[in-house]
Amino acid sequence: MRIGVMVSGGGTNLQAIIDAKNRGEMPGVDIEVVISNKPDAYALERAKENGIEAVCVSPKDYENKEEFGKALEEKLDSYNLDLVVLAGFLVVLPEHLVKKYEKKIINIHPSLIPSFCGDGFYGLKVHEAALKRGVKVTGATVHYVDEGTDTGPIIIQKPVEVRDDDTPETLQRRVMEEAEWKILPEAIIKIKELSDEE
Repeated sequence: MRIGVMVSGGGTNLQAIIDAKNRGEMPGVDIEVVISNKPDAYALERAKENGIEAVCVSPKDYENKEEFGKALEEKLDSYNLDLVVLAGFLVVLPEHLVKKYEKKIINIHPSLIPSFCGDGFYGLKVHEAALKRGVKVTGATVHYVDEGTDTGPIIIQKPVEVRDDDTPETLQRRVMEEAEWKILPEAIIKIKELSDEE
């Protein structure tokens, strides 16, 4: 199974996938490319260090959203991918791209969807909202991407306990360590096993 990983920042979720692959937990899964919308994203360095092609497709290089969407689509198409993994990719994908890759794009979200998701809920904002509302359990979700924001079918969720002394930063870190970095590779393995059965 050929996968591409799309990232906007440091790429800790990308690293979790690379580590799972290096531990032999993802047989038959090949990371073909890492694509970022930011030329200085550290995720691109992580890719290069692991012998994975690293590519930047930045909206700033195009006149409008349509041109950017077209360039992104052409780039994805050129790798003939079986699965696209959004691992902290903070750009909304064009609708035609989502339709074209239906059930072939997954995303990791730092909450238990349907809580704390949708427009405006990303990064620390998710954890700030959880703490403000006083929830006792949060977590992470891997889901298929559809035309909505965080509305696609759920693949895996993992709960994480919220502690009384948590700050948004400590909660974010624990959600990554205890949930995100575990379930993202698990979801890819699960999808690979399902495609093998077909």
